[in-house]
Amino acid sequence: MSLVTLDNGILAWLAEDPGDGRPNAGLVVDADAATAIDTLCVPSQTAAFVAAIEELGLRVRRTVLTASTIEFVGGTAMFTMSGMYGRRQTSVHLDQPPTPDIYRRLLPQVADEFDDELTTKPISHIVDEGVQLTPAVSLHPCSGAQEENLVAVVDAAGICFAGAMASFGVTPRCYQGDPARWADELDRILELAPIIVPGHGGIGGEEEVRELQGYLRACVAADGDPGAIPAGPWDGWRQREHDEVNVERAAMLARGDTSIPPSMLRAAGLA
Repeated sequence: MSLVTLDNGILAWLAEDPGDGRPNAGLVVDADAATAIDTLCVPSQTAAFVAAIEELGLRVRRTVLTASTIEFVGGTAMFTMSGMYGRRQTSVHLDQPPTPDIYRRLLPQVADEFDDELTTKPISHIVDEGVQLTPAVSLHPCSGAQEENLVAVVDAAGICFAGAMASFGVTPRCYQGDPARWADELDRILELAPIIVPGHGGIGGEEEVRELQGYLRACVAADGDPGAIPAGPWDGWRQREHDEVNVERAAMLARGDTSIPPSMLRAAGLA
């Protein structure tokens, strides 16, 4: 992973081998201090991210969490002097004990880094509506990847750190979100900024967002049958085993069933 400069005072921490357990993060520098967007998944990733920030002589005063899943909050405890900004759902989840056994099953690529003593840091500031967090960064609540998500936008540069709301070249796993609503919300993400830093994959724009949107709508149209997803740009994506969860979730929501898909419970070792 490496810290890449996108514009003056705007940096992205990008996974060199994107996929499950290997997310991205962001950093935006204001006059008073820096704002981090997401904290990565496991200690080795976060420690390297923090070290790179310190090498630049920066202090992180604010951390924005785009979702509550472990890939985006696993390193929160390393941001000891930072306020934590996130949605109410993220706050509720971070108030609960981590479940390292489940993380090991779901993210085998980084399983050996989930210690039984894993801790996360709670949310200090709940974000329920759009807000100008700093002179550089605005926050925008949204929904889709989960019931409640959050994105950070650097308006002057036209850059959106979408976190969990965008996955380019890597199949998302939407087990507690809504694929149909997520697809619709992506229109609004594009209205916020033309350059999108996703939670997984390389930096993109409208083309990559439209591909993700098309995939999510294909999951909805599949009506419970992963084999009904047609050919498309997603044919070359990683982690296509997540199709089953995404299609099942969409079909369950269409029936009014908001429970976790059985395919996800099996993957987590809970069924």
